[in-house]
Amino acid sequence: MNSVSVKNITKTYDGVKAVDDVSFEVKKGELFGLIGPDGAGKTSVFRILTTLLLADQGTATVEGHDIVKEYQSIRNKVGYMPGKFSLYQDLTVQENLHFFATIFGTTIEENYELIKDIYDQIKPFSKRRAGKLSGGMKQKLALCCALIHKPDVLFLDEPTTGVDVVSRKEFWEMLDKLKQQQITIIVSTPYMDEAKLCDRIALIQNGKIMSIDTPDEILKRFPKPLFAVKAKNLYQLLQNLRTDPATESCYAFGEFIHLTLNSDNDQEDQVKEMAEKYHPQDLEVHRIPPGIEDIFIRLMQEQRNNSQINNSTDGK
Repeated sequence: MNSVSVKNITKTYDGVKAVDDVSFEVKKGELFGLIGPDGAGKTSVFRILTTLLLADQGTATVEGHDIVKEYQSIRNKVGYMPGKFSLYQDLTVQENLHFFATIFGTTIEENYELIKDIYDQIKPFSKRRAGKLSGGMKQKLALCCALIHKPDVLFLDEPTTGVDVVSRKEFWEMLDKLKQQQITIIVSTPYMDEAKLCDRIALIQNGKIMSIDTPDEILKRFPKPLFAVKAKNLYQLLQNLRTDPATESCYAFGEFIHLTLNSDNDQEDQVKEMAEKYHPQDLEVHRIPPGIEDIFIRLMQEQRNNSQINNSTDGK
């Protein structure tokens, strides 16, 4: 059974399509990731599915309820943690939890088994005002408030943005425990390394879904041998490799350059020989497995090329 079903959703702001014909389904009990950078359309999709925003076109259901006709039923069945900390900063931790429990006609005690792992971490700060908490503790409090009524579906919009590495790791461990309790979790994130922690992911850019599948299956679709190249003058090497006729794609990636060739040759020697023409000093060349970032960059380039082709065709 699908917990969430989205069909051809579109949302436009001032002539710009923030969500462009988006369709996907999320299975019951699945941890589903919407992966993309700022401005990709993730938050608009979340607001539509949590009934805070009306789509211009398309339909969607959450737990079998239509997002327009049965919005009240959906609001009782979902938990939503927006990207920006939105709890009452002047209320204490305990007061925030009590407030949200009261709204849904429940208590902390009634749902303690569900939230205990998170609640026990923030309980020592129960009398501290929410605005005075650290980033990691604010995150845990917001998650606890989103879970206080035991929702069927949990929407988390960029929950780990601006949080330290340790807190990010702890947060994903908490999500894994929640998933074991058959809560459907839909999380958006700009961090590509978090994609592999999801059961399935949708890569989104410019309001369009570029690919949907398990992280492993998406990685298998990378069509070319990928090489990591490093040299003393990295920036100049990047400029040179980009203009070389043998290069298909070339982009900076940390302290390396990631490179694919027009041919399907998977020999490091050819890449090394090619790079040595420009900057042989301290040169390193390795064939590497692609990551989600590499897939995303490739799909983004394909999207851009298709858009340019369509625009030129429309202009004729």
